[in-house]
Amino acid sequence: MSEYRAVLRAWLFMLALSFALPALAQRLPQHSPHHAADEAAPTEIATTALSRDQLDAWWAALRRQALATSGPLNLPAELLPPQDAAAWQPVAMPDVRARPGAAVVSDAGGYEMRWYRVHVPADVDAPQALYLPRLVTLSAAVLARTDEGGWRLLLDNQHVEREQWVQPIWLPLPGNGARALELVIALPVPAGSYHAVSRIWLGPRDVLEKRWQWRVRMQTGLPQAVSLTLAVLGFFALTLWLRRPGDAIYGLFALVAAAWMVRNLHYYVSLPASTAGQDWFWWLTHASMAWVMLTALLFALRFARRRSLPLERALIAAVVGVSVVSMPLWLRQLDMVVLQYAVTALVAAVGTGWLAFLAWRERLPELRVMALALVVGVLFGAHDLAVLAGWAWPEHSFWMPLATLTVMLSFLYAVQRRYVGTVEQVQAENSQLQEDLDEQVSVLQAQNAQLREVERQQALLLERQRIMADMHDGLGSSLLSALVAMEQGSMSHEQCVEVLRECVDDLRLVIDSLEPVGHDLVSLLATMRYRLGKRLQIGGLKLDWDVQDLPPLAWLEPPDALHVLRLMQEALNNVLKHAHASRVRMVTRHHGSYVEIRVEDDGAGFDLQNIRHGRGLKSQIKRAQRLGGKLRVDSSPGNGTRLSLRLPVERKNHG
Repeated sequence: MSEYRAVLRAWLFMLALSFALPALAQRLPQHSPHHAADEAAPTEIATTALSRDQLDAWWAALRRQALATSGPLNLPAELLPPQDAAAWQPVAMPDVRARPGAAVVSDAGGYEMRWYRVHVPADVDAPQALYLPRLVTLSAAVLARTDEGGWRLLLDNQHVEREQWVQPIWLPLPGNGARALELVIALPVPAGSYHAVSRIWLGPRDVLEKRWQWRVRMQTGLPQAVSLTLAVLGFFALTLWLRRPGDAIYGLFALVAAAWMVRNLHYYVSLPASTAGQDWFWWLTHASMAWVMLTALLFALRFARRRSLPLERALIAAVVGVSVVSMPLWLRQLDMVVLQYAVTALVAAVGTGWLAFLAWRERLPELRVMALALVVGVLFGAHDLAVLAGWAWPEHSFWMPLATLTVMLSFLYAVQRRYVGTVEQVQAENSQLQEDLDEQVSVLQAQNAQLREVERQQALLLERQRIMADMHDGLGSSLLSALVAMEQGSMSHEQCVEVLRECVDDLRLVIDSLEPVGHDLVSLLATMRYRLGKRLQIGGLKLDWDVQDLPPLAWLEPPDALHVLRLMQEALNNVLKHAHASRVRMVTRHHGSYVEIRVEDDGAGFDLQNIRHGRGLKSQIKRAQRLGGKLRVDSSPGNGTRLSLRLPVERKNHG
């Protein structure tokens, strides 16, 4: 229920806005005893037939007079307001002649000058002004009778003739002192053609200026502001559509904005100078109104659950048809403006009626708001058609900019509703996915816990097997050999002690390899130094400890640690047993992608060619290969021995 109330409030607000703004835009005077400008000035009219040459001479004289600083108009009598009082007749304003509709009136029938005379009373202290809200004729001019009986030019509107139909006439008047001032508004029109002249207002300048400013803002400023706003929104919608071509609503919104910009080109660019250029310019701006309505309807219909493709194709065909038929290539004897807007009104009425039916049937808030806005647009469009054709409301301005603002707001509301609905749907789906994910995570955590337990048990088993194998092959083999030798009496006491000491060292290496060293090779070597330091000292060797910090080796696990310790143990044992050295040096270095451990002694050395095929060296090389590293031995008789073990800092895909 609250949702329907919100929609109803939105409808009422938009309806009030749509009807209130035109009233403000018009700002037509109402009766009030406070201002003399609250009543239109009594107006008289006289007409004079003109040829094209006379009209050109009239305009040329006005241009010359505009360059002069002062002086009366120097024109023949037939180009000046009639002197005969019988030529002037009172006229009820506004003065309108409706469009012929079926035919275009050309200048072949000549022209007529329509003179509208008003009087400014004498002894008026406040500054006065002249104001005409709406004028659809050729360029206007305002003349004032001088004291000598001649005519002085007050206003020549030739420089803005092309915009005169949307620019109200505003003229501050010179002071007239104690004398009354006679003003004549000269308005040339093709003979028998459509024209519209609003009531003429004379009064205090400050009062009429406010009305004129309101009219300009709402008749020119508002359409420009709406067009620029639509252009920005249309560009934004175009970028969204280019990123997501599947969302047709953004592309249609961009087309609506582009069509409305074309419709209002006369607010931004000057009309072409040539007649053919003007024909095409006005065809483009008039025909674009049909495209505005068509794209707006297609946009709104995209929000309905049910679409009628035959109706949409019929609307498109009607707009394309009237656009082609109204081109200034054929049927130039017909006035196509009324036809263009009549077809536009028909397309808008049919499409809006179908949209209103869908909105009532599907009960979608965004569809209802857009349907209401388009109904307002159709009503305002009918109003503008009546104003354009001269059928009614000749002093009204065009209301379509207000309708466009209303429709634009409804479109933004619909897009916002769709966006919020999409976000809510995505949030609901994400919530459901999160619940499913949490459930799957719980299952996976339970499975991972079981898997980790299995892996832990398997790792313990493998570690037991490795330790058993190491003890069997190393410690067990040495003890068994010593036992057999002792039983056979072939091993002396000293030899037995030596074997047992090596067995103890080997057992310590296995235990040390199991200690957590945090992948720190230096800590591992320090443990080995502690274990073997006393034995080296008993053997008469001095240990030089040149160990520098090394980066942690992520791959250094207990099996690898044992290989490193056995390599170093084997190297030190060889120094003790065979090198006859007095000093041994342990060196570590970091060389970027690898680290190096060196064992150097000052012993007797040996010939590599004779020892290369020994089983001890082969065993050491295999251990280095298991570690992913390289082992190098440099020695020569009398020059000591240097064993170098190079290990990678990062070991990848090592079997």
